[in-house]
Amino acid sequence: MGETTVKTSECRTTPSSSPIVADDRSDTGSWRAAWAARVPRRPRIWFEILLIAVSYWTYSLIRNAVPEQKAQALKNADWIWQTEHALGLAFEHAVNQAVNSVTWLIVGMNYYYATLHFIVTIGVLVWLYRWQPGRYAAFRTALFATTGVALVGYYLFPLAPPRLMNGGQFVDTVLVHHTWGSMASGNLKHMSNQYAAMPSMHIGWSLWCGLTIFLLAKAPWARILGLLYPTATLVVIVATANHFWMDAVGGTLCLAFGFAVSYFWYGAHPHRLPKLVEPAASTARGARPVLVAAEREAGDGAEGADPAGTGIRDSPERVGSGR
Repeated sequence: MGETTVKTSECRTTPSSSPIVADDRSDTGSWRAAWAARVPRRPRIWFEILLIAVSYWTYSLIRNAVPEQKAQALKNADWIWQTEHALGLAFEHAVNQAVNSVTWLIVGMNYYYATLHFIVTIGVLVWLYRWQPGRYAAFRTALFATTGVALVGYYLFPLAPPRLMNGGQFVDTVLVHHTWGSMASGNLKHMSNQYAAMPSMHIGWSLWCGLTIFLLAKAPWARILGLLYPTATLVVIVATANHFWMDAVGGTLCLAFGFAVSYFWYGAHPHRLPKLVEPAASTARGARPVLVAAEREAGDGAEGADPAGTGIRDSPERVGSGR
């Protein structure tokens, strides 16, 4: 009996390390080693603030440097409007007129458009940084890639918003109700490219916020709010005549590109990465932060389980005791 127990223990303990070693020696070992540097590390607050500030400044500079091709932008707006009519989905004018007739509602939407675009996005970034550090970098990368690729749309497809169309009879709600905050109306209009409506980054950013909250939040009410936020934003951009609904489609495609870039860089969807990351000291000793954190998150499972997929099962003590 004792001899049999010893053999069983040896047979069961040997695989505890061999699957990882064997995997590293396989054809995929070099691939995994190449991607090891892309495992999320604990973000540094000063670097993130500087990165966000510089990135947004660069984005704004490039966006506003795109030539305002007014004639082409108006032509493209007419084409979008005609296409929507052909599809039977040209509802922007009706929404704009209906909401504009309710003063308190349209004024609220004007301020929504001008402020929440930044406030909610920054709030979600802070939430990720503080409570989801292992996933922060991947989600941030998706947001940055989304914003970056939008510049291509601004350059290749200049588009006038509905409120600037010739004979469109849309109401510029900021001018009519004398609200502040729109960089595309009033005295601030010369500081922003008037004809960079496609794609809509109000939709790109709000959908990023909504999906991030929906995928990571545990409270049902928070997940519901996550889904409602981009939906409300779509209503606002249409009601204020700042975008066609097709601009929202463009923003959604940009977001899909952003998440694809994040997946390519980190080798996993952002929400599939571990919530926490190991300290730098542990990483320096060769620990795999993703695997360690994944094991911690699965700590409520049965003892001896293999949550990280490492091939490790029961401990030698449990095997030796015959349990």
